[in-house]
Amino acid sequence: MGNTIYKTIENAIKHWYLPLIVGVLLIVLGIWTLTTPLESYIMLSIVFAVGFFLSGIFEMIFAFSNKHKSWGWSFALGLLSIIIGLLMILNPAISMATLPFYVGFMLLFYSILGISSAYEMRQYGIMDWGWLMLVAVLALIFSFMMLWNPLFAGVSIVVWTGIAFIVTGFYMIYFSTRLIKLNNLWKKMKNEL
Repeated sequence: MGNTIYKTIENAIKHWYLPLIVGVLLIVLGIWTLTTPLESYIMLSIVFAVGFFLSGIFEMIFAFSNKHKSWGWSFALGLLSIIIGLLMILNPAISMATLPFYVGFMLLFYSILGISSAYEMRQYGIMDWGWLMLVAVLALIFSFMMLWNPLFAGVSIVVWTGIAFIVTGFYMIYFSTRLIKLNNLWKKMKNEL
């Protein structure tokens, strides 16, 4: 039984680079969103669709590579990202009208995944798991604001969507650094055993 636990931990942290890739993609997508004029909103919906699709692929690879306690959330998020990306690519006119809700729900799922991941980091003894939890809770609050009123405070959805992608991207990068730290700790423990 003890050997199974060690193997699970090792598998969960050896693919630390996948959340890093997703995070970088989300930050690039967020920066592009903030610098794109509103007149290209149709193109923006296609870029979002491709971004959702690619992040879904990487999220599913991460889920299949790491069968840890919350791998089902990663799998569901990846599958949902792929489906939404395909729907948005096939019908950009509808996606323009519903884009704020897509982004709000995706951020909601990333937030739930983040809260779960932060809790797992706490269980593994990572001391600064609280930062992961804080960012995930803030993203959760932000997702509820987007779902409640996508154009709240008179600010364009383009700006809020860009900010949401950037915040989520930084979270994913920070999460990958915690996985690196956990990986180094695991290697040290493995060498001592």
